[in-house]
Amino acid sequence: MVDAILARSNELKQALTDFVYDAEGELAIAFEKFVADRLAQSQSKETKHRDTVVDIFLTHGQVGTKTPLELFIEQEPDLSESDRQLLLNWKRNFSGLFAIQEILPDGFKVMNWLTTKMYIVKPSDLEAMSRLKQGEMLVTRIAPVEDYWMIFSPYVQLGNLGKPKLAVAIGNFRQNYKSDLYGDAPELLEEAWKSVERYHQDFLDFFGSDQVTMSGYHLGKKIAEFQDFLTQRRMDEVGLDSNKSLAELAQDAGMSDEELTEMAEAMGLDAESAAKMVQNKAAAKMVTPQIDLPPELKKAEEVTVLAHPRWGQMLLTTYTQFESLLNAEDWKSIKGADKLIRKYLTEAEVNYFVWHRLAEQYPTQLESLLRSFLDRPEFTLEKDLDPLLQQYHKPLVPELPDIASVPLHLHNLFQEALAEVSKTKAKEKAKQPSKGFKRG
Repeated sequence: MVDAILARSNELKQALTDFVYDAEGELAIAFEKFVADRLAQSQSKETKHRDTVVDIFLTHGQVGTKTPLELFIEQEPDLSESDRQLLLNWKRNFSGLFAIQEILPDGFKVMNWLTTKMYIVKPSDLEAMSRLKQGEMLVTRIAPVEDYWMIFSPYVQLGNLGKPKLAVAIGNFRQNYKSDLYGDAPELLEEAWKSVERYHQDFLDFFGSDQVTMSGYHLGKKIAEFQDFLTQRRMDEVGLDSNKSLAELAQDAGMSDEELTEMAEAMGLDAESAAKMVQNKAAAKMVTPQIDLPPELKKAEEVTVLAHPRWGQMLLTTYTQFESLLNAEDWKSIKGADKLIRKYLTEAEVNYFVWHRLAEQYPTQLESLLRSFLDRPEFTLEKDLDPLLQQYHKPLVPELPDIASVPLHLHNLFQEALAEVSKTKAKEKAKQPSKGFKRG
């Protein structure tokens, strides 16, 4: 049986949802735009994902300076004080990738895999979720009620996942719910953003500029050198004593030799470095992911890297080609110009930061090109560029870049998943009959 407060929570959730769907004017416009933008940025086309995006808008959308939730509270004078407090607490709702730790009589004890935080969660329809078992994973959104949380959005059941599939699920979650990556752990989010700024400074110190262009092959080699540079810098920051034995380092870190060695392997460090990382709590909490160029970029004739302390690093194979368009007397005379401009407008990697870098470097030329291409003679960068980018579903504020540090438990999971996949592929390859010539 659903308790009275949970039942009231479900009634209020339905009333809030109806309020948004029945709205007209500014709220209706904001609602339609929010959902369209979020769905355009997501890989998932499932109905449940769309419903979750709607739920995100209820509490996190913006209508002028207010959220739909705040507008609802203002326009419902009959709400009791307890109702208002319950609704306001929903501002803390978030999406997560949850592992069921324990089945309870009226709900579940779950762990958010992204942050390892635990929650007691009660569904409004316990029977519908009765098939869920301990150890299973689900993606959903939860909201606080009292000393427990409610299922706020439709859940997606993923089953009991091994490490490789769990790593894929986390990657999919990041793609579909970027703003909720550390939705219940602001301290991890803050640390991740700090790591992006630190990485940017490291990039400047190593490459000497926030914009570099070279062949993909050369860039691949430079990035490998950059990784070594980063590792050495991090080790210098925590201080290393090369005279200590492995046993002494393990003792200092409060670990056994075996635990230290396993951790070091998972982090891609030597045991000495890992021990120092453990002793330095801030460093041990988050780990910088390994950066590797995709194969298509390694083979590229030319790659331009644009670096920013918040947007991260953008890698583009056509940046100098676009610069050539801007410098040309008649861009229409250049073969493939129309296709390249359209690509820059539609492709996600050519984001707000890239467009504003072009506007900063080539203000007159870019304005002229866009006036001509869009057939909008009154177009100005100052007034019209950002609305144009929004029209093509480009966010005006940065999302956490891939180079941000990740919590140690996630880093270890990805390393272990990669190792399992590599072992599986090696076994499959060994079973395959040899073809053609083979040396003994």
